[in-house]
Amino acid sequence: MNALVHAYRGEQVENQHRVSLALVGREGLLAYGGNPALVAYMRSSAKPFQALALFLTGAVERFGLTEEEVALATASHDGTPEHVAVAARFLEKLGLGPQHLVCGVHPPFSKEARKALEEAGLNPTPLHHNCSGKHAGMLAAALALGAPVEGYERPDHPVQVLNRKTLSALSGAEPAHATDGCSVPTFALPLSRAARAFYLLAQPEVAPEAYREPLLRVRRAMRRHPRLVAGPGSIDTLLMERLPLVAKRGADGYYGLALLESPRGPLGIALKVEDGSSQAREVAVVALLRLLGLNPGPTPWDRPEVKNHRGLSVGHLEAHLELIWL
Repeated sequence: MNALVHAYRGEQVENQHRVSLALVGREGLLAYGGNPALVAYMRSSAKPFQALALFLTGAVERFGLTEEEVALATASHDGTPEHVAVAARFLEKLGLGPQHLVCGVHPPFSKEARKALEEAGLNPTPLHHNCSGKHAGMLAAALALGAPVEGYERPDHPVQVLNRKTLSALSGAEPAHATDGCSVPTFALPLSRAARAFYLLAQPEVAPEAYREPLLRVRRAMRRHPRLVAGPGSIDTLLMERLPLVAKRGADGYYGLALLESPRGPLGIALKVEDGSSQAREVAVVALLRLLGLNPGPTPWDRPEVKNHRGLSVGHLEAHLELIWL
């Protein structure tokens, strides 16, 4: 196996996290690690492509949506006051409210935001859900299509049919779908096909014509507002602030990257830690970027320590990646 993240306890490897990934350029698959044909659910890494519906339906113009609101539609956000405020404003423009979101409720990812809610004696709302922006975007697209907002999460709803069509056009494959953690469809593709979609996010000018401007505008919104895409200190935000790329994490060990520049030229990357470890995912992503000649500077994911309940350092994580170039 040529792509692993080792979890050490002391100096002994305790666990191995297998990684599969695909790197795609203009001519197709350029390099891989593990199994580039692995079919994996993209989870939240699909959000930049789901957000294209805002432009394909005319929702951005109809509702006067800003770049901040487009960025939030691509987000797995931390539930900070800024994220909540943008989500609330987004829904207000649609004439809707939090009660229309079917994503469910969870506490903010941000420790500070979670503590502030607790100290104020308040409960989280659907606006704090990391997918609230994506759901607001789907509601906007539904209204722009003249479709009902009720049931927007169903696979047969016009918005979800459009999202599936979009991902098929950009990946060159028909995605399988199932229900995501936030109740809308999530899509599964071979890593090499998902990486093709991320390549087109990096190079919209070679995408099918109908998607070129939407891809460019979604990319621009994410690059200009990385803290709305995730949050301060999150890997997506840090990478987009430091490097010429678009970064989008997904649940259960998935990660997507659109490299606008690299020593190998523009690239699209899809990566999956096969056992679903998000901790190993971050380590693998940073190691991969360094292997490709990109320098994000010091990060928390370079050989991170493993600590026990007393805060003692008992081990570390370390990536061992070897790419096979075609």
